[in-house]
Amino acid sequence: MITRSVVRRCAPLFLVALLVVVAGLPARAGGLALTGDAIQGGLMIGQVEPRSRVRFEGNTVRVWSDGRFLIGFGRDAAASAVLDIRYPDGSTEQRRIDVAARDYEVQRIDGLVSNMVTPSAEALARIREENQRIAAGRAIDSADPWFDSGFVWPLVGIVTGTYGTQRILNGEPRQPHYGVDVAAPEGAPVYAPADGIVVMAALDLYYTGGTVMIDHGYGLTSLYSHLSRLDVGVGQALAQGDPIGGAGASGRATGVHLDWRVNLLTTRLDPALLVGPMPPQSDPSGSQQ
Repeated sequence: MITRSVVRRCAPLFLVALLVVVAGLPARAGGLALTGDAIQGGLMIGQVEPRSRVRFEGNTVRVWSDGRFLIGFGRDAAASAVLDIRYPDGSTEQRRIDVAARDYEVQRIDGLVSNMVTPSAEALARIREENQRIAAGRAIDSADPWFDSGFVWPLVGIVTGTYGTQRILNGEPRQPHYGVDVAAPEGAPVYAPADGIVVMAALDLYYTGGTVMIDHGYGLTSLYSHLSRLDVGVGQALAQGDPIGGAGASGRATGVHLDWRVNLLTTRLDPALLVGPMPPQSDPSGSQQ
């Protein structure tokens, strides 16, 4: 079991990442700065003069009063992306970002019970309703930068599933896996990896079972699935390291684990890029493994 003190010692988020140099027009003094990971699944923080207008790949990006904004790259993001900035004085800047590509593993899992692969019509109606609830949580675009706390691992354990892998279940290709799976004993405490507000706390969703979603501000949310219990409620403010539930196998899970996912609005990000390496596990005697 991990303690809150262990959680807080984990490696910090991308906020301490080196400044990423991207191709494009030279930045003017006081102009655009970017930090983070220009890679498929990565997240970047932008900084411009307050009251600037920003477009990313042709879409308007919310810029908060301090001039910060977030952009993200999906699993299959193109090799380059373009930021267009209009500053308060009317001048403009365009920056091209080179996005690193990744290779993703394909996993085959056979012998699953048929209703875990192909839900009934009744189950599909339930799934659609639950997906709408999850989508509503991910659409929240709050003005508080709770992500400033940095991110840490919500659970220390063995990583059994990584972002971007695609699974073929009983011979049928499925959508890629957009989270990180961490195996741990039943009931092992799961902690908030960053400050935020709970926007979903549901005990029994069809696919994800016990589910918690946290809003970290600026459209950045995280989701925790297959929990055996919930220790939080909707509207609760969390600090990094606060308990949110216990690892489990609720919903459609084949074993006890945590499925941790991160979104920037509709863009699915790789949670592992927000944290350092998995910290060592400790046995009950307190020695590290």
